[in-house]
Amino acid sequence: MRLARASSVVILSFVLVLATSAQQSATALPQASTFLQSALTALSGSTPISDITLSGTGHYIAGSDDETGTAILKAIPGASQINLSLASGSRSEVWNELGGTPSGAWSGPDGVSHPMSYHNLLLIDPAWFFPAFPLSCGLATGYSATYIGHETYDSQAVEHVSIVQQVTGSVPDVALLQHLSQIDFYLDSTTLLPVALAFNIHPDGDAFLDLPVEVRFSDYRSVNGVQVPFHIQKFLNNSLILDLQFQSVSLNTGLSATSFSVGAAL
Repeated sequence: MRLARASSVVILSFVLVLATSAQQSATALPQASTFLQSALTALSGSTPISDITLSGTGHYIAGSDDETGTAILKAIPGASQINLSLASGSRSEVWNELGGTPSGAWSGPDGVSHPMSYHNLLLIDPAWFFPAFPLSCGLATGYSATYIGHETYDSQAVEHVSIVQQVTGSVPDVALLQHLSQIDFYLDSTTLLPVALAFNIHPDGDAFLDLPVEVRFSDYRSVNGVQVPFHIQKFLNNSLILDLQFQSVSLNTGLSATSFSVGAAL
Protein backbone atom coordinates (compact mmCIF):
# COMPACT_ATOMS: atom_id res chain seq x y z
CA MET A 1 0.00 0.00 0.00
CA ARG A 2 1.17 3.52 -0.66
CA LEU A 3 1.70 4.44 3.00
CA ALA A 4 4.13 1.58 3.42
CA ARG A 5 6.55 3.50 1.19
CA ALA A 6 7.06 6.17 3.84
CA SER A 7 10.09 4.44 5.35
CA SER A 8 12.08 7.62 4.87
CA VAL A 9 9.98 9.44 7.48
CA VAL A 10 11.83 9.70 10.79
CA ILE A 11 9.71 8.87 13.84
CA LEU A 12 9.98 11.13 16.86
CA SER A 13 8.95 9.67 20.18
CA PHE A 14 6.95 12.61 21.46
CA VAL A 15 4.80 12.64 18.32
CA LEU A 16 4.13 8.94 18.68
CA VAL A 17 2.90 9.45 22.21
CA LEU A 18 0.50 12.17 21.07
CA ALA A 19 -0.78 10.17 18.10
CA THR A 20 -1.20 6.97 20.12
CA SER A 21 -2.99 8.85 22.89
CA ALA A 22 -5.38 10.43 20.39
CA GLN A 23 -6.22 7.03 18.92
CA GLN A 24 -6.84 5.51 22.34
CA SER A 25 -9.13 8.38 23.39
CA ALA A 26 -11.56 7.77 20.51
CA THR A 27 -13.83 4.77 20.98
CA ALA A 28 -14.41 2.68 17.88
CA LEU A 29 -18.15 2.04 17.62
CA PRO A 30 -20.35 0.31 15.03
CA GLN A 31 -22.12 3.64 14.38
CA ALA A 32 -19.19 4.94 12.32
CA SER A 33 -20.02 2.93 9.20
CA THR A 34 -23.72 3.66 9.65
CA PHE A 35 -23.11 7.42 9.73
CA LEU A 36 -20.78 7.25 6.73
CA GLN A 37 -23.22 5.22 4.64
CA SER A 38 -26.08 7.55 5.58
CA ALA A 39 -23.97 10.60 4.71
CA LEU A 40 -23.11 9.16 1.31
CA THR A 41 -26.78 8.37 0.68
CA ALA A 42 -27.70 11.93 1.66
CA LEU A 43 -25.10 13.26 -0.79
CA SER A 44 -25.66 11.07 -3.82
CA GLY A 45 -28.53 8.66 -3.20
CA SER A 46 -28.01 5.80 -5.64
CA THR A 47 -26.19 7.92 -8.24
CA PRO A 48 -22.65 6.66 -8.97
CA ILE A 49 -20.10 9.48 -9.19
CA SER A 50 -16.88 9.00 -11.15
CA ASP A 51 -15.75 12.63 -11.40
CA ILE A 52 -16.74 16.22 -10.73
CA THR A 53 -15.86 19.65 -12.11
CA LEU A 54 -16.84 22.79 -10.19
CA SER A 55 -16.57 26.27 -11.74
CA GLY A 56 -17.14 29.64 -10.16
CA THR A 57 -15.55 32.47 -8.20
CA GLY A 58 -12.55 32.14 -5.91
CA HIS A 59 -11.50 34.65 -3.25
CA TYR A 60 -7.86 34.00 -2.29
CA ILE A 61 -6.31 35.43 0.89
CA ALA A 62 -2.67 34.87 1.86
CA GLY A 63 -0.83 37.54 3.81
CA SER A 64 -0.96 40.76 1.78
CA ASP A 65 -2.54 38.91 -1.17
CA ASP A 66 -6.29 39.42 -1.20
CA GLU A 67 -7.86 38.97 -4.62
CA THR A 68 -10.80 37.46 -6.41
CA GLY A 69 -11.00 35.66 -9.74
CA THR A 70 -12.31 32.52 -11.38
CA ALA A 71 -11.91 29.02 -9.97
CA ILE A 72 -12.10 25.58 -11.59
CA LEU A 73 -11.79 22.50 -9.38
CA LYS A 74 -11.78 18.92 -10.65
CA ALA A 75 -11.61 15.56 -8.91
CA ILE A 76 -11.89 11.82 -9.30
CA PRO A 77 -11.45 9.36 -6.42
CA GLY A 78 -7.75 9.64 -5.60
CA ALA A 79 -6.86 12.78 -7.55
CA SER A 80 -7.72 16.48 -7.65
CA GLN A 81 -6.79 19.67 -9.46
CA ILE A 82 -7.38 23.32 -8.54
CA ASN A 83 -6.92 26.26 -10.90
CA LEU A 84 -7.40 29.88 -9.84
CA SER A 85 -7.18 32.76 -12.34
CA LEU A 86 -6.52 35.92 -10.33
CA ALA A 87 -5.45 39.47 -11.09
CA SER A 88 -1.85 38.67 -10.14
CA GLY A 89 -1.79 35.56 -12.29
CA SER A 90 -2.72 31.87 -12.08
CA ARG A 91 -2.40 29.60 -9.07
CA SER A 92 -2.66 25.87 -9.58
CA GLU A 93 -2.38 22.65 -7.62
CA VAL A 94 -2.58 19.04 -8.76
CA TRP A 95 -2.55 16.04 -6.45
CA ASN A 96 -2.57 12.42 -7.59
CA GLU A 97 -2.55 9.38 -5.28
CA LEU A 98 -3.19 6.86 -8.05
CA GLY A 99 -0.79 4.45 -9.71
CA GLY A 100 1.84 4.05 -7.01
CA THR A 101 3.66 6.72 -5.04
CA PRO A 102 1.51 9.84 -4.45
CA SER A 103 2.65 12.95 -6.29
CA GLY A 104 1.64 16.59 -6.26
CA ALA A 105 2.78 20.06 -7.23
CA TRP A 106 1.68 23.66 -7.05
CA SER A 107 2.54 26.82 -8.93
CA GLY A 108 1.99 30.54 -8.39
CA PRO A 109 1.82 33.56 -10.71
CA ASP A 110 5.46 33.06 -11.76
CA GLY A 111 4.54 29.70 -13.28
CA VAL A 112 7.28 27.81 -11.43
CA SER A 113 6.24 24.30 -10.36
CA HIS A 114 6.97 23.29 -6.77
CA PRO A 115 6.63 19.67 -5.59
CA MET A 116 4.38 18.98 -2.64
CA SER A 117 6.07 17.24 0.27
CA TYR A 118 5.44 13.51 0.43
CA HIS A 119 4.07 13.67 3.96
CA ASN A 120 1.42 16.16 2.79
CA LEU A 121 0.22 13.73 0.12
CA LEU A 122 -0.93 10.96 2.46
CA LEU A 123 -4.50 12.05 3.19
CA ILE A 124 -7.10 9.37 2.53
CA ASP A 125 -8.27 11.35 -0.51
CA PRO A 126 -7.14 14.69 -2.00
CA ALA A 127 -10.65 15.93 -2.96
CA TRP A 128 -11.22 17.97 0.21
CA PHE A 129 -13.70 20.15 -1.75
CA PHE A 130 -16.01 17.25 -2.67
CA PRO A 131 -16.79 15.28 0.51
CA ALA A 132 -18.33 12.23 -1.19
CA PHE A 133 -14.93 10.94 -2.31
CA PRO A 134 -13.09 11.01 1.05
CA LEU A 135 -16.25 9.86 2.84
CA SER A 136 -16.40 6.74 0.70
CA CYS A 137 -12.89 5.80 1.83
CA GLY A 138 -14.23 5.12 5.31
CA LEU A 139 -16.31 2.25 3.91
CA ALA A 140 -13.58 0.80 1.70
CA THR A 141 -11.14 -1.99 2.47
CA GLY A 142 -7.91 -0.66 3.92
CA TYR A 143 -9.49 2.23 5.81
CA SER A 144 -10.80 2.56 9.34
CA ALA A 145 -13.59 4.82 10.58
CA THR A 146 -14.22 5.83 14.19
CA TYR A 147 -17.31 7.50 15.58
CA ILE A 148 -16.04 10.21 17.93
CA GLY A 149 -19.47 11.34 19.13
CA HIS A 150 -22.30 13.86 19.04
CA GLU A 151 -20.92 17.41 19.19
CA THR A 152 -21.73 21.04 18.51
CA TYR A 153 -19.90 22.63 15.60
CA ASP A 154 -20.34 26.38 15.06
CA SER A 155 -23.63 26.23 17.04
CA GLN A 156 -24.83 23.30 14.94
CA ALA A 157 -25.46 19.75 16.15
CA VAL A 158 -23.16 17.34 14.32
CA GLU A 159 -21.90 13.77 14.36
CA HIS A 160 -18.09 13.55 14.39
CA VAL A 161 -16.50 10.68 12.43
CA SER A 162 -12.77 10.21 11.88
CA ILE A 163 -11.25 8.21 8.99
CA VAL A 164 -7.67 6.95 8.63
CA GLN A 165 -5.91 4.55 6.32
CA GLN A 166 -4.98 1.24 7.89
CA VAL A 167 -1.25 0.62 7.89
CA THR A 168 0.74 -2.53 8.54
CA GLY A 169 4.16 -2.40 10.17
CA SER A 170 5.69 -1.37 13.45
CA VAL A 171 3.60 0.50 16.02
CA PRO A 172 5.54 3.77 15.56
CA ASP A 173 5.02 3.72 11.78
CA VAL A 174 1.33 3.00 12.19
CA ALA A 175 0.82 5.85 14.63
CA LEU A 176 2.48 8.49 12.48
CA LEU A 177 1.23 7.37 9.07
CA GLN A 178 -2.35 7.01 10.22
CA HIS A 179 -2.12 10.51 11.70
CA LEU A 180 -0.87 11.88 8.37
CA SER A 181 -3.78 10.24 6.50
CA GLN A 182 -6.54 11.31 8.90
CA ILE A 183 -9.62 13.32 7.89
CA ASP A 184 -12.35 14.22 10.39
CA PHE A 185 -15.93 14.77 9.22
CA TYR A 186 -18.65 16.76 10.96
CA LEU A 187 -22.05 15.62 9.72
CA ASP A 188 -25.27 17.53 10.28
CA SER A 189 -27.15 15.52 12.92
CA THR A 190 -30.45 15.89 11.05
CA THR A 191 -29.55 15.61 7.36
CA LEU A 192 -26.12 13.94 7.78
CA LEU A 193 -24.79 16.16 5.00
CA PRO A 194 -21.17 17.18 5.74
CA VAL A 195 -20.97 20.53 7.50
CA ALA A 196 -17.17 20.52 7.61
CA LEU A 197 -14.08 18.38 7.40
CA ALA A 198 -10.71 18.86 9.06
CA PHE A 199 -7.19 17.58 8.52
CA ASN A 200 -3.61 18.69 9.08
CA ILE A 201 -0.91 19.78 6.69
CA HIS A 202 2.74 20.14 7.69
CA PRO A 203 5.75 22.30 6.78
CA ASP A 204 7.85 20.83 3.98
CA GLY A 205 10.68 19.95 6.34
CA ASP A 206 8.64 18.84 9.36
CA ALA A 207 6.07 16.04 9.17
CA PHE A 208 5.46 16.33 12.91
CA LEU A 209 4.23 19.92 13.12
CA ASP A 210 0.46 20.03 12.57
CA LEU A 211 -1.04 23.01 10.75
CA PRO A 212 -4.83 22.59 11.07
CA VAL A 213 -6.98 22.91 7.95
CA GLU A 214 -10.74 23.28 8.17
CA VAL A 215 -13.15 23.16 5.23
CA ARG A 216 -16.75 24.33 5.64
CA PHE A 217 -19.58 23.33 3.27
CA SER A 218 -22.84 25.20 2.70
CA ASP A 219 -25.40 26.13 0.03
CA TYR A 220 -26.07 22.52 -0.97
CA ARG A 221 -27.92 22.17 -4.27
CA SER A 222 -29.09 19.16 -6.23
CA VAL A 223 -27.16 18.44 -9.44
CA ASN A 224 -28.48 15.40 -11.32
CA GLY A 225 -29.62 13.92 -8.01
CA VAL A 226 -26.36 14.66 -6.19
CA GLN A 227 -26.15 17.16 -3.34
CA VAL A 228 -23.21 19.48 -4.06
CA PRO A 229 -21.98 22.28 -1.76
CA PHE A 230 -21.90 25.43 -3.89
CA HIS A 231 -20.16 27.45 -1.17
CA ILE A 232 -16.88 26.21 0.33
CA GLN A 233 -14.53 28.01 2.71
CA LYS A 234 -11.05 26.77 3.52
CA PHE A 235 -9.25 27.86 6.70
CA LEU A 236 -5.61 27.41 7.69
CA ASN A 237 -4.72 27.94 11.34
CA ASN A 238 -8.23 29.40 11.83
CA SER A 239 -7.70 32.04 9.12
CA LEU A 240 -9.76 32.06 5.94
CA ILE A 241 -7.50 31.46 2.92
CA LEU A 242 -9.97 30.46 0.20
CA ASP A 243 -13.64 31.29 -0.31
CA LEU A 244 -15.28 29.50 -3.24
CA GLN A 245 -18.73 30.16 -4.68
CA PHE A 246 -19.63 27.94 -7.62
CA GLN A 247 -21.95 28.77 -10.48
CA SER A 248 -21.81 25.47 -12.38
CA VAL A 249 -21.11 21.81 -11.59
CA SER A 250 -20.58 18.92 -14.00
CA LEU A 251 -20.62 15.25 -12.98
CA ASN A 252 -19.39 12.10 -14.72
CA THR A 253 -17.81 13.79 -17.73
CA GLY A 254 -15.18 11.09 -18.24
CA LEU A 255 -12.20 12.50 -16.38
CA SER A 256 -9.49 9.89 -15.81
CA ALA A 257 -6.22 9.60 -13.92
CA THR A 258 -4.36 10.93 -16.96
CA SER A 259 -6.27 14.20 -16.54
CA PHE A 260 -4.34 14.73 -13.31
CA SER A 261 -0.78 14.27 -14.51
CA VAL A 262 1.42 16.36 -12.21
CA GLY A 263 3.87 17.30 -14.94
CA ALA A 264 1.29 18.24 -17.54
CA ALA A 265 -1.18 20.12 -15.33
CA LEU A 266 1.06 22.97 -14.17
